[in-house]
Amino acid sequence: MSVQSVREYLKPFGLDEAIREFSVSSATVELAAAAVGVEPARIAKTLSFFFPPEEQGCLLIVAAGDKKIDNKAFKAQFGFKAKMLPHGLALQLTGHAVGGVCPFALPDHVHVYLDRSLCRFSTVFPSAGSASSAVEMTPDQLFLSSHAEGWIDVCKSVSE
Repeated sequence: MSVQSVREYLKPFGLDEAIREFSVSSATVELAAAAVGVEPARIAKTLSFFFPPEEQGCLLIVAAGDKKIDNKAFKAQFGFKAKMLPHGLALQLTGHAVGGVCPFALPDHVHVYLDRSLCRFSTVFPSAGSASSAVEMTPDQLFLSSHAEGWIDVCKSVSE
């Protein structure tokens, strides 16, 4: 998917004009934070995982940039072990390449959840479909526009 497809997807939510495109990479939390000009924690990173059956779908978890998956919490939430998608499969299953994976303009077989770590910010910055884009939105706007299935608590600090 391209930034343009995400822009079209976000138009009904009034968020298409909030997309920012950069001349530098925003493919990692650190790069995105530098491009946007915010602390890394406010970058809403989208992590992609296998979702059983593995050939048919995937699970996206959007979390604050200063968090990582807590494997025990993930297994307790979903009933299976967290296994991240390899780069090529992430593109195939989500339509977005790694570095630009976002919770927008997704195929029907993709399940989206938001980690509660995002709720401490007034606005966050998920990718907008490329490795050089982001879109500013509130956590509530993110929930509505991503069609998330729920708020979950499956992350811990990256220092843990």
